[in-house]
Amino acid sequence: MAKGIWVFAEQRDGKIKKVTYELLSAGRGLADSLGEELCAVLFGKDVTGLAAALGEYGADKVFVADNDKLTEYTNDAYVSTLADLAKANDPTAIFFGYTAVGRDLGASLAQRLETGMVSDCVSVKVDGGQLVFDRPIYAGKAFVTASCPEARPVVAAMRPNVLAINEPQAGKQAEVVSVEATGDIRQVVKEVAMAISSRPELTEASIIVSAGRGVKGPENMKLLEDFADTLGAAVGCSRAVVDAGWYPQAQQVGQTGKTVSPNLYIACGISGAIQHLAGMSSSKCIVAINKDPEANIFKVADYGIVGDLFEVVPLLKEELKKLLA
Repeated sequence: MAKGIWVFAEQRDGKIKKVTYELLSAGRGLADSLGEELCAVLFGKDVTGLAAALGEYGADKVFVADNDKLTEYTNDAYVSTLADLAKANDPTAIFFGYTAVGRDLGASLAQRLETGMVSDCVSVKVDGGQLVFDRPIYAGKAFVTASCPEARPVVAAMRPNVLAINEPQAGKQAEVVSVEATGDIRQVVKEVAMAISSRPELTEASIIVSAGRGVKGPENMKLLEDFADTLGAAVGCSRAVVDAGWYPQAQQVGQTGKTVSPNLYIACGISGAIQHLAGMSSSKCIVAINKDPEANIFKVADYGIVGDLFEVVPLLKEELKKLLA
């Protein structure tokens, strides 16, 4: 009989990604409802020491594959090891963050295990003994409720920042189980090029200040960067900004960019094209600044300011500085 709710504990450079704690917090409730154990799966090199934190966030057991083969993420090494582990233990479900790694690994694992996958989910619950997921469709205009009653294990990718993180239980320990890295390694990572920034990573940020065509040029991005730094926010942008060469594609929010769900999304000079809304409409609070009162962004905004961003943003920045002082 299948048992166990599993969470893939994504880490980078020896640091657990925030979405992992979100998944463990949700997984704890799911496991308790189903009467099963909550397990984390941790891959990498010199990562065994990270298992303690996973226990404090709810994991009963942590499967750790600590091996040179897994130093950098490669699909073939990770999916082979994870598939063999799943076949040997028969979990009910395996959860991933809806991240670059999670989307790639989750889809490959589902294919390897010949099972079903539900992707880009924003909620999960137990209904009638089954896991039931909600996921947006049509650029966030509607939601689908999905389940995989015949699939074992169910593979699911959850959108970051949509699940609450429980307070860690200091001293709670998980059983640590060492596993072998399996399979032939055909892919070799020779170099990882990373942009260094003091700002939060876009998909994990609690606050995002985002720029649209209304910024008028790359020289004006500094205005929004300074505003973001006042709030400790990440900086995003629309596709129009990327296409114009004003900001890196890595910071694009939307259907062809990144999907984000921050607590606060401030859209500056963004008209609200449907592909952009698809990437940010699940934000908990949306503030739109646009001089066009008919801009589509105001249809999804919780608060709207009709005005020139070059006048509004400096005023907001100064007032927020006072509040945060």
